[in-house]
Order: sequence, then C-alpha cells, then structure tokens
Amino acid sequence: MIHVLIVDDQALNRILLSKMLEQEGYKISVAYNGLDALNVLKREQIDIVLLDVLMPVMDGFETAEKIKQQYSEVYLPIIFITSLDDQASFERCLAVGGDDFIHKPFEKVILHAKIKAHSRTRELSKKSNKQKKLLEYHHNQIEREHEIIEHIFNNSLENQGKFKEYLDFNLSPASMFNGDMFLVAQSPIGNLYCMLGDFTGHGLAAAIGALPISRVLYTMVQKGMAINDIACELNTLLYNLLPGHMFCAATIIELSASGKSISAWMGGLPDAYLIDKDGNVKQTLESQHMALGILDDQEFEYEVIHFETNSNTRLVLATDGIIETANKEDTFFGEERFLQTLKSKSMISSEDIVADVTEFADGTKQQDDLSIVLLNCLPLVPEEQEREAFSTLAFNLSLSLNSEQIKKTDPVYDVVNILSSVGGLNAHRSNIFLLLSEAYNNALDHGVLGLNSEIKKQEDGFFRYYELREAALAKLTDAMIIIDMRYCPDTLSLYFIICDSGRGFSSKHDELAKVNNEFGRGVSLLEEIAEKVTYNASGNQVEMCYKLS
Repeated sequence: MIHVLIVDDQALNRILLSKMLEQEGYKISVAYNGLDALNVLKREQIDIVLLDVLMPVMDGFETAEKIKQQYSEVYLPIIFITSLDDQASFERCLAVGGDDFIHKPFEKVILHAKIKAHSRTRELSKKSNKQKKLLEYHHNQIEREHEIIEHIFNNSLENQGKFKEYLDFNLSPASMFNGDMFLVAQSPIGNLYCMLGDFTGHGLAAAIGALPISRVLYTMVQKGMAINDIACELNTLLYNLLPGHMFCAATIIELSASGKSISAWMGGLPDAYLIDKDGNVKQTLESQHMALGILDDQEFEYEVIHFETNSNTRLVLATDGIIETANKEDTFFGEERFLQTLKSKSMISSEDIVADVTEFADGTKQQDDLSIVLLNCLPLVPEEQEREAFSTLAFNLSLSLNSEQIKKTDPVYDVVNILSSVGGLNAHRSNIFLLLSEAYNNALDHGVLGLNSEIKKQEDGFFRYYELREAALAKLTDAMIIIDMRYCPDTLSLYFIICDSGRGFSSKHDELAKVNNEFGRGVSLLEEIAEKVTYNASGNQVEMCYKLS
C-alpha cells in the first residue's frame, strides 16, 4: 500500500486530500508544518510527500531541501501543493528538490495519476537501492576474502627478499592475484633452489595453487631433496588437486653452493638462457617435459639437465607473458626482441626488461602475468642452523646389477633413500643424488650402452638420443654395473665406486678432457661437487670422495 504524507497548515486542505486519497486505497499520514513532517518521516515509511509551500515554523522550500538531504538513498518524491503561479516560485520549488506540482483547487484525476507515476519511479528506486546494497555486501565480502587470501598468499612466499645479491625478479600480475609464482629456498648445505611457475590463466583461480606448492617445496628443500624428487612431488600434488584443465608450467633450478653448477627440471615454460653480464647468450635451455599436473605418477618424466656456471654468468627465466605481449598491431614481443633487450644494457635489471615490454605494448591492456627472473651465479654461504648429528657408525654397501636388473630398475633413488636415513646425511641428499645419478647414468649410457652424447647437439637430438637408449636397453645382455659405497665417520666422508662392464676409455688427462663431451656435463659436475674424482686405467670405473663437512 502506498503511504502518502500530507503536509499543510490548512485543516481544510488536509481533510480534502485525505478523503480523496483514502477513497483510492492509499495510507495517509498528516503534518501541520515542515518540522512536524520531518518527525513523521522518522517514524513512518513514507512513499510520497504532498508538501504545501507556504507554512509557519518551517516552509515547504526549507522542508523539501532537508528531506532530499536526509533521504537521498531511495527516490522519495515531493509533490508541491501550491496556489503560486509565478515562474520564480516554480523554479525555486525545483531547485530545493521538488519533483512535481499540483495546484489548488485539486483535480482528483490529475492528483491520482501523478501519485501513481511517482510511485512506480519510487518502487524502481527501492529495487535498485536493494540491489546496490546487495552488490556492496558481496563486494565487501569479496574484498575481505581477497585481503585474507592475499595475506596468506604473501606469507607463503617466504625468502624472496633474502637473496638480493643473487636474484633480480619482477612479477607483474594481469589482475589482483598473480597466476605466476616465484619461490626461493636454501638447503641446509647452502644450495639455492628457485621455482618459476605459470598456472593456467591468471587471477585468484590461478594463484590458489601457489599455497600448497610453496609448502611442499620449502619442506623438501629443507630435507635436501633433489629437484626431480621435488618436481615429482609437486606434479602428484597438482595432478590430484587441480581440475583437468589446469596445470602449472614450471622451471625448478638448483644452484650449487659454490655457484659453479646448476641443475634444472624444465616443464613447459619458454626457453631459459644462460647469459654473460653483457647479455650475450652462452647457452639456450629448452623445456624437456610436460607442465606439472598433467601426467600421472607412472608417466612423469624425471630427467634433469646439468650445466656449469661461474660468477660472470646469469640465468634468465621468463613466463610466456613476456614474449606473448602484443602491441596495437597485434604483434608479439617475441623471443628475438627479448634477446635483443637482454643485450641492450650491461647487467640489465628485471625492471628494465618489463619496462621495454610495457613500452612495446604501447598502452595495450595486459592480457597475461609478466614474470622475469635473473639469477646471478655466485657462491653461497649456508645459513647457520642446527643440523642433525652425523652417525658414528662406519659402514659399506654394495650393489651388483645384471642386465635384467639394469633394464627394470633405477637404483639411484633407492640408494639415496637408504643413505639419507643415516644421521647427518639427509642434509646432503641433493648432492649425493647428483653424484650417484651422474656417475650411474654415465656408466649405463656411455659404458654399457655405448651411446655418444654428440647426438644431442643435432636437431631433435634429445629425442633421438633417448630413442637409441631405449632400443639399446631392450637388446642389452651380459652387462653389469657395480656400485660400492663407504661411509667414514672419522673423516666425515662418503666414498663411491661405480664400475661397469663397458669398454671404457683412456685415463690420460688429455684424453679424459677429450671425451668430456661424450660423457656430457656430468663429468665436470662430479668434479665440482666431489672432493676427488679418479678413473681407472681402462676408464670403466670411477671413484669419488664426497666431504660432508
């Protein structure tokens, strides 16, 4: 029912209007002047005000102005009751907030029509205001939830500010939350782990995966896990957690504490580059695997690449938002322009790169998250922290693998798990894994199977190499690989001997250097991590000493 407030100091006008409107089914309230009207409005839910212009105490002009000020959220129509007919009075009525006029004496039909028309407008205003408040409520709820999630999200990305000498990075989200993520952690023995990830899409839906990933990565780094173990665990997590259409392209790298080598698991991000301080590309590193969260545990690919570095080199990682930024002509920034940008300034910063990309976009709306990481390959110092005491029990372990066992198993993972269970050795898990993995794979690929790494340099060389490897493994007979391990608590040393039944190579120093390419970067990697690496005369046995202190 429409509720009408009649404000008039003349009793006859109040009675006449009340009778006319009650006959039409309206609810009526009355007031004798403007001040009385304001009091009624505080008590009653009024839909329309019929307001006399000339009244004592507070006239219609002042009353209308106060009503519009106090009840501005929802349209409250004011229809002036007036006997005035001069232009100036009409203009003043409109200026103070009046919405319409009705002249004395009253025309019932006209009055009823005007009330009906303004009532429809008021109903629309009430609905609009209700929707506005509902939207404001949901907006405030979302803002609050975003604030909470952003707090949790930012707190989950720990350590990013601890390695300013080593890391220069810039993450520019396309929306409030970043679908790109950059995680940094240091292992107990000083190795630096970094992960650059790019989830499908951007915004909150993309960023939500960063929370569980960060917890898993930080925990596994503290345990000294190798990066392919970390990649496998993250893949399992995302495969089980995310819907089928979501995944995370990622590069996970481990810089040795000496700054002389990097291991990398690369799944789905654009090429990474090893550059010098002037931005010249020394090595291009192509993605080797599918993104995290796509393959199940049985299909997951563990292979890691290793390469040497020094204090004059930098590793460049970027998400596809960089090279796929488009300008107004719909031209991509692209890899070639990206490489030119890297060479445009000595020790170029991540901000310089993002600025070039933004300038190229020339005002075009950012469609994807932009992330760039520059890693300076410098020596690191382990963080001071309480470590597990080393076991005082000396021991020896030995494995002999025949052809069938070589075909069906990879012993490195199991051996590393056994060694990591010994007191004090778990902090060195990553280095132990690298030593055993490289030595065993060299023995298998180049000793037993007789493969040549030069194949990898050809176009599609990696695929060709692993095709030959699978074929050679399938045909393998009468082969053997022996792994001997010895732990010496007195000198805090681990000794490894890996011997294979292959033809070997000459142990002369110059010839060893010559076959370094054949054995891949693993040979120099072994020498960088181990205290001592020696080969027997026939070249089919390697001995390594790794210092735990």
